[in-house]
Amino acid sequence: MARAILLVLDSVGIGGALDAAAFGDEGADTLGHVAKACHEGRADVGRSGQLRLPTLSALGLGEAAAAALRRRPVGLGPADEQAAWAALEAVSAGKDTVTGHWELAGVPLAEPWHFFPDEEPCFPPDLIAAIVDAADLPGVLGQRRASGTEILAELGAESVATGKPIFYSSADSVLQIAAHEEAFGLERLLELSRMTRRALDVAGLRVARVIARPFVGEAGEFRRTANRRDYALAPPEPTLCDRVEASGHKVWGIGKIADIFAGRGVTETLKGPTDVALVDRTLEAMERAGSGDLIFANFVEFDTLYGHRRDVAGYARALEAFDARVPEILEAMQERDLLIFTADHGNDPTWSGTDHTRERTPMLMVGRAVEPGGRGLGRFADVAETLAAHLKLPAGAHGRSLLPRRR
Repeated sequence: MARAILLVLDSVGIGGALDAAAFGDEGADTLGHVAKACHEGRADVGRSGQLRLPTLSALGLGEAAAAALRRRPVGLGPADEQAAWAALEAVSAGKDTVTGHWELAGVPLAEPWHFFPDEEPCFPPDLIAAIVDAADLPGVLGQRRASGTEILAELGAESVATGKPIFYSSADSVLQIAAHEEAFGLERLLELSRMTRRALDVAGLRVARVIARPFVGEAGEFRRTANRRDYALAPPEPTLCDRVEASGHKVWGIGKIADIFAGRGVTETLKGPTDVALVDRTLEAMERAGSGDLIFANFVEFDTLYGHRRDVAGYARALEAFDARVPEILEAMQERDLLIFTADHGNDPTWSGTDHTRERTPMLMVGRAVEPGGRGLGRFADVAETLAAHLKLPAGAHGRSLLPRRR
């Protein structure tokens, strides 16, 4: 039996979502705008010139973008003759990490998330009071929508001095808690985050994630660490991960995959502090995984380090650095493997604000089971059904396989 490999380039959208205007994102185009900025010399920090993605371009990244917007991003070359690609549209009413990953794994969002309002305080007072009492806290700071780096610079020193963790949100369905790893304690922060997850659930608030955001350092030099943890709601029905596990095979979660799915359906977790390390862990999983297994990776730094911070040059550097590692991934494939590159949403670093952007995403398919050429516009759940068909699993309720029909 073959293996399946799903690699999510977090936030690498290709523009053009039909309902982008409803999210305030009409015209957003993460890949296209990064490529345009490179072409115009506006992304020459730590790199220079056109956006250079030779391997992903050969696999069809430019063609997928053209399927979304009817134009190939400037600088991206044509696909090679064996490439197979599609552009994907989300049906779920959300543009966050959990929503995107659930739908890619075959489970579109059935009920809307709870979002905290853009006001101060943004959290219900009775919720915060209950958490403060249960965790024996002197209080909390923040309680508003904010950029993580900005609120850390503003309130980090006060948090260390007072012992009060920083509670904040964003335009996503998320409650984030930042505290100093040493002054507050990492394990204490993780337990506080788990407690907050339970409090939200008891209150009936469908918040997608509680995120523990530990930091270290001193005032003026605070920095977030790799010990972040996400506490997500569990999906409402079986995902591709559950289906693989139920078939008696392993799911290898690389990076924050287990967190996104509340630990469900993930049998092996491999983590690393950077995307460079996560590519290494992906290669490790590809060496160790057996027939029938799913390797599912999330590469987060496009989103967290460059998209949210609106760092165009950084985003371009990250894309080029990842592209340079793709040949290693292709070389590690076994003869019957199916590999898919995709993304979960957009995060246009040229856009206003700091939030995700509602976009289509690419689907690049590599493997002998794939027929070359474009597939036009599909849906996120088509990724799950394509991989399920490859692994000879029963079809799910959402999406369709983009592999040739068996005869």
